[in-house]
Amino acid sequence: MLRIFRQYRPTQIARYVKRFFKGRLYIEGVGAFEFDGGRLLPPGHSDKRALSVMTEVNKEIKSMAITA
Repeated sequence: MLRIFRQYRPTQIARYVKRFFKGRLYIEGVGAFEFDGGRLLPPGHSDKRALSVMTEVNKEIKSMAITA
């Protein structure tokens, strides 16, 4: 299943990744990502924007686990 996010909203993306645990998603303007184990995996292409998005979303997921 591929989910397309029209806007980059880290909290919304983190909730999606945490809920579905494994799959693929696409963020317009950033690119495609895969996630497994409830965390975004590094993208196949080495783009600084994509890496920073991955880091930010994974931090958001981690903070959700701490507060839950």
